Amino acid sequence: MTSREGHAGDLGLVLGTVPVYAAYGSNMDPEQMAQRAPHSPVRGSGWLQGWRLTFGGDDLSREGALDGALATIVEDPDEHVFVVLYDVPEWDETSLDQWEGATRGLYHKVRLRVQTLDGEVVAWFYVLDGYEGGLPSARYLGILSDAAEKAGAPDDYVKALRNRPCTSFGG
Repeated sequence: MTSREGHAGDLGLVLGTVPVYAAYGSNMDPEQMAQRAPHSPVRGSGWLQGWRLTFGGDDLSREGALDGALATIVEDPDEHVFVVLYDVPEWDETSLDQWEGATRGLYHKVRLRVQTLDGEVVAWFYVLDGYEGGLPSARYLGILSDAAEKAGAPDDYVKALRNRPCTSFGG
């Protein structure tokens, strides 16, 4: 075995061993993810079937947060959510947990099946630990819409995001 092979094995970069993260919010933007998790390449995109994008937790305080409700997903058999998949090594996962507030209990992680053009992939998601309800700020909704557009979400999906109800503050 060469030193390079040993290094790749030590990093857990053997195909299929790196956990997959599915982003449905601002982390759909590959540039933002490159800042938050620089060792986590885009794996592709797909759809989370039987779930919908919603907002909640507008009563939860976050340091440096945008005003308004926060993005989350909830089960809904008739809906689907566009997601961007990233291969995330452990050290980037720890960083993302901090960015997303998982270390403070704002979000928790769940593993769900995502439909891609290449088949089904199991990925982890951040789900808000709060009640559904409330409106996102116009600024936050704009960030999510821009992220979806940069990630290559279908035009109708991006348009529906941009047309969601929101508050006028935070922008």
